[in-house]
Amino acid sequence: MSDEKKVVTFGEIMLRLAPPNHLRIVQARTFEAIYAGAEANVAAALASLGVPADFVTRLPPNDLGDACIAYLRQYGVGTEKIVRGGDRLGIYFLEVGAAQRPNKVIYDRAHSAFATVSAGTFDWDKIFSDACWFHWTGITPAVSQGAAEACLEGVKKAKEKGLTVSCDLNYRAKLWKWGKTPSEVMGELVKYVDVLVANEEDAEKVFGIKAPGVDVTKGEVRAEAYEYVGKELMKRFPNLKLVAISLRTSISASHNKWSGALYDGKNLYIGPTYDIIPIVDRVGAGDSFNAGLIYGILHFGDDKQKIINFAVALSCLKHTIYGDTCVIKLQEVERLMKGITTGRIVR
Repeated sequence: MSDEKKVVTFGEIMLRLAPPNHLRIVQARTFEAIYAGAEANVAAALASLGVPADFVTRLPPNDLGDACIAYLRQYGVGTEKIVRGGDRLGIYFLEVGAAQRPNKVIYDRAHSAFATVSAGTFDWDKIFSDACWFHWTGITPAVSQGAAEACLEGVKKAKEKGLTVSCDLNYRAKLWKWGKTPSEVMGELVKYVDVLVANEEDAEKVFGIKAPGVDVTKGEVRAEAYEYVGKELMKRFPNLKLVAISLRTSISASHNKWSGALYDGKNLYIGPTYDIIPIVDRVGAGDSFNAGLIYGILHFGDDKQKIINFAVALSCLKHTIYGDTCVIKLQEVERLMKGITTGRIVR
């Protein structure tokens, strides 16, 4: 692996079970199994682009934990800092929608190995010894109070060591059940963040900051409206250096338009809009958007337009990949950024 300093991502990875061929869960007699989690997806996408990336979590000391590690390693993700312990691997069931029927997710992750972590579970000094970046999402502190405490411990240590910290708000209503509100918990954590990422409605769901004149339920997503969101987030959290928004216009479950915007406190940079039809698998697109941002910030200097263009292109391509993991090479992203969108065979 390269001597380049690593990006560390932190969160839960689960067994993903999905019925094949767009079957509904009630119809399924078999399920396709892979491993997936927001922060693990970011690490795998970065590793596919050639960026050294470690994923940190806790996995049960059984065959499922071993299989999960093997899955991560095939994409080049560093797994040496994963802690083993707990009783079970979390599971999520995905019903893949089509046309006007949306995707559906059922979680089975209560009392998982990760949900039962606490402050002190992870050796952050060791984890960050060769790192330059720490990435986490709002899913992690939503899982349990212990996971929230471990995450706070991690972000504080990351800032103490001078790492860049990024967070995707990633609001999940089904997870925030352990007693505190998302705003209360995330408000404390985001104080240590440099780069904040959200989708069209995360800032509204977590912090009550809504883009004016936007109704995502009607497919009304205007990039320019998110300059207001960026400004309001930076007012509340003056530590923020960049705010990025992924922008999805859902025409149907099989047809989306996809773009993104990046705000630096002065200017709003809007990425290209891609018309994606048919979608193979949209799960993990936001995670690849995060990976694209991190890659761009590490490699493109102060060229913020190129950074957002790269993030949007990478995450556009993720929609063509089955599973949560974005296995896209750098040359493929560069090809799309050049405007080569016909999908002709490369030989």
